[in-house]
Amino acid sequence: MARNKHPERTRARILDVAKRLFLTKGYDGTTMQDIVDSLGDLSKGAVYYHFKSKEAILDAIGEEDQSRHDPTAINDTGLTGLDKLREAFRRSAADNEHMRLMNMAYPAMHDPKLLAANLKVWRTQVADMFEAMIREGVADGSIDTAYPREAAELLALLTNYWLVPTFYPATADELHHRVEALAAVCTGLGVPILDKDLIETVSRGYTALI
Repeated sequence: MARNKHPERTRARILDVAKRLFLTKGYDGTTMQDIVDSLGDLSKGAVYYHFKSKEAILDAIGEEDQSRHDPTAINDTGLTGLDKLREAFRRSAADNEHMRLMNMAYPAMHDPKLLAANLKVWRTQVADMFEAMIREGVADGSIDTAYPREAAELLALLTNYWLVPTFYPATADELHHRVEALAAVCTGLGVPILDKDLIETVSRGYTALI
């Protein structure tokens, strides 16, 4: 077999095809052979070369989506840790493509394995990213909290689960009230991420998922 000159492109194709199949057929309803068949020009061996299992593909899809909104990628040296967290929230909520992806993906979370994989990402990768920004804010004085890890874990869980109407059905007004409640919780922990303008932006983003 000829050497693949562009392995990163092949990997991206596998993830794109697998994501579509997981969302349409469900994680359990999709086999590695389905992924191979949908790719068309790759053998099963070639797919396994990049991903050792279907679970590995699922993990990579979750990590790829989260990395697009990694707050640590905001490199403006003029921003404090708190500013960077706010900017990360603003970008995510205002990113129409990202919100459409969420709207398509969350109904598939009824698949227990897909939900479990995402919970793993939320409690590790996402919480780690939030914690890094919170600790940066503590260091530069923009955040005053004794609970950087706990605040990060709460943010990861509540923004990816509690605020999502697929999991917790709500009207637009109820979602807005939830975001206000989240703002109060964060402020109480010493991490005042959600100011008045950001409450409105985040509320609109989640309302689009109804």
